[in-house]
Amino acid sequence: MQICKVFLTHFRKILLGSLLLCLIAQTCWVAFVHHQRQLKLDSYFLERSRVATSKYDFVRKRESNQKLKLSSNTYSDWLLDEPRETTLSRENATLLMLVRNWELPEALRSMRSLEDRFNKDFHYDWTFLNDVPFDENFIEATTAMASGKTQYALIPAEDWDRSSWINETLFEETLKMMEEKNVLYGSSKSYRNMCRFNSGFFFRQKILDQYDYYFRVEPDVTYFCDFPYDPFKVMRLNNKKYGFVITMYEYEDTIPTLWEAVEEYLEETESQDVDMETNGFEFISNFDFFGKSFGVVDSNSDYNLCHFWTNFEIGDLNFFRSEKYIKFFEYLDSKGGFYYERWGDAPVHSIAVSLLLKKDEVIHFDELGYKHMPFGTCPSAHYLRLQERCLCDSNHPDNIDLNVISCLRRWWKDGSGKYFLKHNS
Repeated sequence: MQICKVFLTHFRKILLGSLLLCLIAQTCWVAFVHHQRQLKLDSYFLERSRVATSKYDFVRKRESNQKLKLSSNTYSDWLLDEPRETTLSRENATLLMLVRNWELPEALRSMRSLEDRFNKDFHYDWTFLNDVPFDENFIEATTAMASGKTQYALIPAEDWDRSSWINETLFEETLKMMEEKNVLYGSSKSYRNMCRFNSGFFFRQKILDQYDYYFRVEPDVTYFCDFPYDPFKVMRLNNKKYGFVITMYEYEDTIPTLWEAVEEYLEETESQDVDMETNGFEFISNFDFFGKSFGVVDSNSDYNLCHFWTNFEIGDLNFFRSEKYIKFFEYLDSKGGFYYERWGDAPVHSIAVSLLLKKDEVIHFDELGYKHMPFGTCPSAHYLRLQERCLCDSNHPDNIDLNVISCLRRWWKDGSGKYFLKHNS
């Protein structure tokens, strides 16, 4: 009897163990079958996806465009087949250069580059400004280089020299202090005259009264690509008032109290000329992080230091001639910051544009390759570079578009956004 009980006990254990093993085997088999079916399904959809994505490879030409592309026409691979504009008409505009006689070689290099890349087809006037008379050698050489008419103007002393009310003692102390701190152009008197002139007087020159638009050209700059359109025409047709190619952070040591003056202006005028619903205020005031990398911005004010690099700018002269801009500039000028500090025309223009214009009245010309030492910008769309015969590398370290010191992504986020289609022209 005892033997039977032991036998039954072992039998039950063996039976339960066998059932457990069967259950485990069955579970493993079901999982294996499911896995095999999933692999077949994944393989099926992977093949379907490969067929779909490669079906039009013979026309899509994507093998050359593996990296992220930032420029306009990003999604067009047919640029080389598009007809070029054959009927050319000029806008009421001029190419504008503030330059010294001794900068003739640099002026000619800029002229040659812009003529070859753009103006040889349009023959826009060249306007040259100087605080001293141009010499015959300068006039002769630049006239020969230009495809359009050239004209020369002497800047009146009252538009160029510092105001008589500037405290000369304080001014000299500022020069010495900024020189000791190694502030860029911190000890230069003429540079301050230039910044103030470009901020509030260039558009008042009588020689410009006849024009609606200007294209600011600096000595010794390079234009990497053929222009795909007339930017002046793009401005007019799309109701743009200001255009740029590079935006970056300003050196705060040059403008320590500029934003304070702007806030005082807004308070005193009760922001009468400012529409916070439509303007680009967030572009110059937002400090939020974005993207995979960001610049370390050391700002002691509510201004995030983003500004348009004004050595390339295309603008509507009527905006700068407007009462609201002149009122804005004259208030800032009354603070003396152009001399007691070293306020640049770039932050002044940028803050004015961001406050006084609608953000969709500002255009980023991302199809125009350009360099002003030490930074440049190069279109990153492969076929755009081919079509426009660009001589630049979009992956070069000097290409500032996505550099940590660039504000371009800030403009995409808080300005008028990123434009992926060709501008109307």
